[in-house]
Amino acid sequence: MKQTSAAPKGAARFSRSARVAGRRIAALDYPVTTSIIALNVIVFALQLLSHYFGKDGVTSALWYVPTYSLADGTHQVAAGALPGYPDGAYLNAEFQPWRMLTVMFTHSVGFLPHILFNMLALYMFGRNLEQLIGKWRFLVLYLFAGIGGSLGVMLWGYADTTGLFTPTVGASGAIFGVLAATVVAFKSMNANVTSLIVLLAINFGIGFMPGANISWQAHLGGMVVGALTMWVIVQTRGPRLKTRQIVGLSAVGALLVALSCAFLVVSPL
Repeated sequence: MKQTSAAPKGAARFSRSARVAGRRIAALDYPVTTSIIALNVIVFALQLLSHYFGKDGVTSALWYVPTYSLADGTHQVAAGALPGYPDGAYLNAEFQPWRMLTVMFTHSVGFLPHILFNMLALYMFGRNLEQLIGKWRFLVLYLFAGIGGSLGVMLWGYADTTGLFTPTVGASGAIFGVLAATVVAFKSMNANVTSLIVLLAINFGIGFMPGANISWQAHLGGMVVGALTMWVIVQTRGPRLKTRQIVGLSAVGALLVALSCAFLVVSPL
Protein backbone atom coordinates (compact mmCIF):
# COMPACT_ATOMS: atom_id res chain seq x y z
CA MET A 1 0.00 0.00 0.00
CA LYS A 2 2.88 2.36 0.75
CA GLN A 3 4.43 1.74 -2.68
CA THR A 4 1.09 2.20 -4.40
CA SER A 5 0.42 5.55 -2.77
CA ALA A 6 3.96 6.81 -3.50
CA ALA A 7 3.52 6.80 -7.28
CA PRO A 8 0.81 9.47 -7.49
CA LYS A 9 2.75 11.69 -5.07
CA GLY A 10 5.87 11.32 -7.20
CA ALA A 11 3.90 12.08 -10.33
CA ALA A 12 2.34 15.09 -8.64
CA ARG A 13 5.75 16.38 -7.57
CA PHE A 14 7.05 15.98 -11.13
CA SER A 15 4.00 17.77 -12.50
CA ARG A 16 4.45 20.65 -10.04
CA SER A 17 8.16 20.88 -10.88
CA ALA A 18 7.38 21.03 -14.59
CA ARG A 19 4.80 23.79 -14.03
CA VAL A 20 7.23 25.76 -11.87
CA ALA A 21 9.99 25.42 -14.48
CA GLY A 22 7.57 26.52 -17.20
CA ARG A 23 6.54 29.59 -15.19
CA ARG A 24 10.18 30.50 -14.55
CA ILE A 25 10.99 30.33 -18.25
CA ALA A 26 7.89 32.34 -19.14
CA ALA A 27 8.87 34.99 -16.59
CA LEU A 28 12.22 35.59 -18.29
CA ASP A 29 12.72 38.60 -20.51
CA TYR A 30 13.52 36.28 -23.42
CA PRO A 31 11.75 32.94 -22.83
CA VAL A 32 11.77 31.86 -26.49
CA THR A 33 15.52 32.32 -26.84
CA THR A 34 16.10 30.44 -23.59
CA SER A 35 13.80 27.60 -24.65
CA ILE A 36 15.45 27.26 -28.07
CA ILE A 37 18.90 27.11 -26.49
CA ALA A 38 17.71 24.51 -23.97
CA LEU A 39 16.11 22.41 -26.72
CA ASN A 40 19.29 22.50 -28.79
CA VAL A 41 21.39 21.43 -25.81
CA ILE A 42 19.02 18.56 -25.02
CA VAL A 43 19.00 17.35 -28.62
CA PHE A 44 22.79 17.61 -28.76
CA ALA A 45 23.10 15.49 -25.60
CA LEU A 46 20.86 12.87 -27.21
CA GLN A 47 22.96 13.05 -30.37
CA LEU A 48 26.11 12.41 -28.36
CA LEU A 49 24.53 9.41 -26.63
CA SER A 50 23.38 7.94 -29.93
CA HIS A 51 26.78 8.67 -31.49
CA TYR A 52 28.60 6.55 -28.93
CA PHE A 53 25.91 3.98 -28.17
CA GLY A 54 23.36 4.03 -30.99
CA LYS A 55 25.11 4.47 -34.34
CA ASP A 56 24.03 8.14 -34.69
CA GLY A 57 20.37 7.19 -34.75
CA VAL A 58 19.18 10.53 -33.34
CA THR A 59 21.19 12.59 -35.80
CA SER A 60 20.10 10.59 -38.83
CA ALA A 61 16.48 10.79 -37.70
CA LEU A 62 16.57 14.61 -37.54
CA TRP A 63 19.04 15.77 -40.20
CA TYR A 64 18.00 17.02 -43.61
CA VAL A 65 18.97 15.62 -46.99
CA PRO A 66 17.39 17.29 -50.06
CA THR A 67 16.26 13.90 -51.34
CA TYR A 68 13.70 13.90 -48.51
CA SER A 69 11.90 16.64 -50.47
CA LEU A 70 11.39 14.35 -53.48
CA ALA A 71 8.10 12.58 -54.03
CA ASP A 72 7.70 9.07 -52.67
CA GLY A 73 8.83 6.38 -55.06
CA THR A 74 11.73 5.48 -57.33
CA HIS A 75 13.65 8.21 -59.15
CA GLN A 76 16.25 7.79 -61.85
CA VAL A 77 19.52 9.56 -61.08
CA ALA A 78 21.32 10.92 -64.13
CA ALA A 79 24.78 9.68 -65.05
CA GLY A 80 27.46 11.46 -63.05
CA ALA A 81 24.99 13.07 -60.64
CA LEU A 82 25.83 10.68 -57.81
CA PRO A 83 29.50 10.12 -56.83
CA GLY A 84 30.52 6.53 -57.41
CA TYR A 85 27.78 5.91 -59.98
CA PRO A 86 29.09 7.25 -63.31
CA ASP A 87 26.38 5.41 -65.26
CA GLY A 88 23.52 6.67 -63.13
CA ALA A 89 21.39 4.92 -60.55
CA TYR A 90 17.91 4.58 -59.12
CA LEU A 91 16.88 6.24 -55.86
CA ASN A 92 14.05 5.17 -53.58
CA ALA A 93 12.86 8.47 -52.07
CA GLU A 94 10.63 9.16 -49.07
CA PHE A 95 8.91 12.53 -48.80
CA GLN A 96 9.71 13.77 -45.27
CA PRO A 97 9.33 17.57 -45.30
CA TRP A 98 9.31 17.89 -41.49
CA ARG A 99 13.08 17.36 -41.55
CA MET A 100 13.42 20.90 -42.88
CA LEU A 101 12.27 21.93 -39.40
CA THR A 102 13.93 19.31 -37.18
CA VAL A 103 17.38 19.86 -38.70
CA MET A 104 17.63 23.31 -37.09
CA PHE A 105 17.87 21.68 -33.66
CA THR A 106 20.79 19.39 -34.51
CA HIS A 107 24.54 19.99 -34.56
CA SER A 108 27.73 18.18 -35.53
CA VAL A 109 28.82 15.84 -32.75
CA GLY A 110 32.35 15.77 -34.14
CA PHE A 111 32.91 19.52 -33.81
CA LEU A 112 31.93 20.94 -30.41
CA PRO A 113 32.41 24.63 -31.42
CA HIS A 114 29.52 24.15 -33.88
CA ILE A 115 26.86 24.22 -31.18
CA LEU A 116 28.86 26.55 -28.90
CA PHE A 117 29.18 29.30 -31.51
CA ASN A 118 25.57 28.94 -32.66
CA MET A 119 24.15 29.12 -29.15
CA LEU A 120 26.43 32.00 -28.21
CA ALA A 121 25.28 33.96 -31.26
CA LEU A 122 21.65 33.14 -30.46
CA TYR A 123 22.11 34.31 -26.87
CA MET A 124 23.84 37.53 -27.90
CA PHE A 125 21.47 38.56 -30.69
CA GLY A 126 18.32 36.51 -30.17
CA ARG A 127 17.44 37.82 -26.73
CA ASN A 128 17.73 41.45 -27.86
CA LEU A 129 15.61 40.83 -30.94
CA GLU A 130 13.01 38.93 -28.90
CA GLN A 131 12.71 41.83 -26.46
CA LEU A 132 12.40 44.23 -29.39
CA ILE A 133 9.66 42.49 -31.40
CA GLY A 134 8.04 40.21 -28.81
CA LYS A 135 8.26 36.48 -28.14
CA TRP A 136 5.66 35.23 -30.63
CA ARG A 137 7.01 37.29 -33.52
CA PHE A 138 10.52 36.18 -32.66
CA LEU A 139 9.47 32.52 -32.58
CA VAL A 140 7.84 32.86 -36.02
CA LEU A 141 10.91 34.63 -37.38
CA TYR A 142 13.28 31.99 -36.01
CA LEU A 143 11.29 29.08 -37.41
CA PHE A 144 10.84 30.80 -40.77
CA ALA A 145 14.58 31.51 -40.99
CA GLY A 146 15.41 27.92 -40.09
CA ILE A 147 13.13 26.61 -42.83
CA GLY A 148 14.70 29.18 -45.15
CA GLY A 149 18.07 27.63 -44.40
CA SER A 150 16.78 24.20 -45.39
CA LEU A 151 15.25 25.71 -48.53
CA GLY A 152 18.62 27.18 -49.46
CA VAL A 153 20.15 23.71 -49.29
CA MET A 154 17.23 22.15 -51.14
CA LEU A 155 16.93 24.64 -54.00
CA TRP A 156 20.68 24.55 -54.64
CA GLY A 157 20.03 21.00 -55.85
CA TYR A 158 18.76 22.48 -59.11
CA ALA A 159 22.22 23.96 -59.71
CA ASP A 160 24.32 21.11 -58.30
CA THR A 161 22.68 17.70 -58.10
CA THR A 162 25.56 16.21 -56.06
CA GLY A 163 24.37 18.29 -53.12
CA LEU A 164 21.05 16.47 -53.16
CA PHE A 165 22.63 13.54 -51.35
CA THR A 166 24.57 15.45 -48.68
CA PRO A 167 23.12 15.49 -45.13
CA THR A 168 23.14 18.82 -43.30
CA VAL A 169 22.81 19.60 -39.59
CA GLY A 170 22.77 22.78 -37.57
CA ALA A 171 20.86 25.88 -36.54
CA SER A 172 23.09 28.14 -38.62
CA GLY A 173 20.35 29.04 -41.12
CA ALA A 174 18.10 30.25 -38.30
CA ILE A 175 21.01 32.06 -36.60
CA PHE A 176 21.91 33.90 -39.79
CA GLY A 177 18.24 34.78 -40.15
CA VAL A 178 18.31 36.34 -36.68
CA LEU A 179 21.42 38.35 -37.60
CA ALA A 180 19.89 39.58 -40.86
CA ALA A 181 16.64 40.44 -39.07
CA THR A 182 18.63 42.45 -36.51
CA VAL A 183 20.18 44.46 -39.34
CA VAL A 184 16.74 45.21 -40.80
CA ALA A 185 15.30 46.13 -37.40
CA PHE A 186 18.15 48.46 -36.47
CA LYS A 187 18.18 50.00 -39.94
CA SER A 188 14.48 50.84 -39.58
CA MET A 189 15.41 52.81 -36.45
CA ASN A 190 18.14 54.68 -38.34
CA ALA A 191 20.85 53.01 -36.27
CA ASN A 192 24.37 52.48 -37.59
CA VAL A 193 24.50 48.85 -38.73
CA THR A 194 27.86 48.92 -40.51
CA SER A 195 29.66 46.82 -37.91
CA LEU A 196 26.85 44.26 -37.86
CA ILE A 197 26.85 43.99 -41.65
CA VAL A 198 30.63 43.47 -41.62
CA LEU A 199 30.26 40.75 -38.97
CA LEU A 200 27.53 39.08 -41.01
CA ALA A 201 29.60 39.25 -44.21
CA ILE A 202 32.70 37.79 -42.53
CA ASN A 203 30.78 34.86 -41.07
CA PHE A 204 29.02 34.25 -44.36
CA GLY A 205 32.34 34.33 -46.23
CA ILE A 206 33.82 31.67 -43.93
CA GLY A 207 31.45 29.19 -45.55
CA PHE A 208 33.37 29.51 -48.83
CA MET A 209 36.76 28.63 -47.34
CA PRO A 210 38.21 25.39 -48.80
CA GLY A 211 37.65 22.46 -46.47
CA ALA A 212 35.33 24.43 -44.18
CA ASN A 213 32.54 21.87 -44.69
CA ILE A 214 29.97 24.60 -44.02
CA SER A 215 26.69 24.93 -45.87
CA TRP A 216 26.72 28.50 -47.17
CA GLN A 217 23.44 27.70 -48.92
CA ALA A 218 21.75 27.32 -45.53
CA HIS A 219 23.26 30.60 -44.35
CA LEU A 220 22.05 32.41 -47.46
CA GLY A 221 18.54 30.95 -47.24
CA GLY A 222 18.27 31.84 -43.57
CA MET A 223 19.45 35.40 -44.16
CA VAL A 224 17.00 36.02 -46.99
CA VAL A 225 13.99 34.67 -45.11
CA GLY A 226 15.00 36.29 -41.81
CA ALA A 227 15.39 39.68 -43.48
CA LEU A 228 12.09 39.28 -45.36
CA THR A 229 10.19 38.29 -42.23
CA MET A 230 11.65 41.19 -40.27
CA TRP A 231 10.78 43.59 -43.09
CA VAL A 232 7.14 42.49 -42.90
CA ILE A 233 7.14 43.01 -39.13
CA VAL A 234 8.70 46.46 -39.44
CA GLN A 235 6.34 47.59 -42.17
CA THR A 236 3.27 46.51 -40.21
CA ARG A 237 4.22 47.57 -36.67
CA GLY A 238 1.62 49.21 -34.50
CA PRO A 239 -1.74 48.02 -33.13
CA ARG A 240 -3.69 49.41 -36.08
CA LEU A 241 -1.75 47.22 -38.51
CA LYS A 242 -1.96 44.00 -36.50
CA THR A 243 -4.28 42.30 -38.99
CA ARG A 244 -2.07 43.34 -41.89
CA GLN A 245 0.94 41.93 -40.06
CA ILE A 246 -0.77 38.58 -39.52
CA VAL A 247 -1.69 38.45 -43.20
CA GLY A 248 1.86 39.37 -44.22
CA LEU A 249 3.49 36.74 -42.02
CA SER A 250 0.96 34.16 -43.19
CA ALA A 251 1.89 35.00 -46.78
CA VAL A 252 5.58 34.44 -45.99
CA GLY A 253 4.70 31.11 -44.38
CA ALA A 254 2.62 30.09 -47.40
CA LEU A 255 5.52 30.99 -49.69
CA LEU A 256 7.89 28.80 -47.67
CA VAL A 257 5.46 25.88 -47.84
CA ALA A 258 5.07 26.32 -51.61
CA LEU A 259 8.84 26.40 -52.14
CA SER A 260 9.24 23.34 -49.93
CA CYS A 261 7.11 21.44 -52.44
CA ALA A 262 9.11 22.59 -55.48
CA PHE A 263 10.67 19.15 -56.02
CA LEU A 264 7.19 17.66 -56.26
CA VAL A 265 6.49 19.89 -59.25
CA VAL A 266 9.90 20.03 -60.97
CA SER A 267 12.37 17.30 -60.04
CA PRO A 268 16.06 18.27 -60.02
CA LEU A 269 17.11 14.78 -61.15
